[in-house]
Amino acid sequence: MTLLSPQAPLKLVVSGPVGAGKTTFVQTLSQTPVVATEAEASEDIGKTNTTVAFDFGTLHLGGHDLHLYGTPGQDRFSFMWEVLCEGALGLVLLVAGDRPQDFAHARSILDFITSRIAVPFLVGVTRQDQARVWDPADVALYFGLPEEQVVGLNATDPAQAQGVLARLLESTLSPQPLRG
Repeated sequence: MTLLSPQAPLKLVVSGPVGAGKTTFVQTLSQTPVVATEAEASEDIGKTNTTVAFDFGTLHLGGHDLHLYGTPGQDRFSFMWEVLCEGALGLVLLVAGDRPQDFAHARSILDFITSRIAVPFLVGVTRQDQARVWDPADVALYFGLPEEQVVGLNATDPAQAQGVLARLLESTLSPQPLRG
């Protein structure tokens, strides 16, 4: 018996603080032009533009369309986190490995989502191509997660982004899925 029809789109949500690499990750994976809801930041968030609703891209994977949704990172858009995670196959929470000051906010995003929606997740530590970046094992310790649930990546590298996706999908199909 198959659980998914070939026509049923699957959903992956990418979340995390502002500047963690969500839009970049979605753009890197998407096989179609990404629909981005960028607007000029109305407050000082460390960059000029920010996502205000979501980013949307698609990836054809094994006979299925995978819809990729990148969430906004600001708390004032937190209602979108829950809306976008409803019915999601999985969640990738991104944190910038060179911005440990954002880890507490990333943890609050993860707690917000997983307390409302039971969704398997991975934590992706971005900017692994840069100097002075936290190691994924240390981020796992910070988050209180098993090391296999935290992975390092460069969000601009297609092979690394696909590796994160593959790891999340493998975990959702395994008998002991990642805790969500």
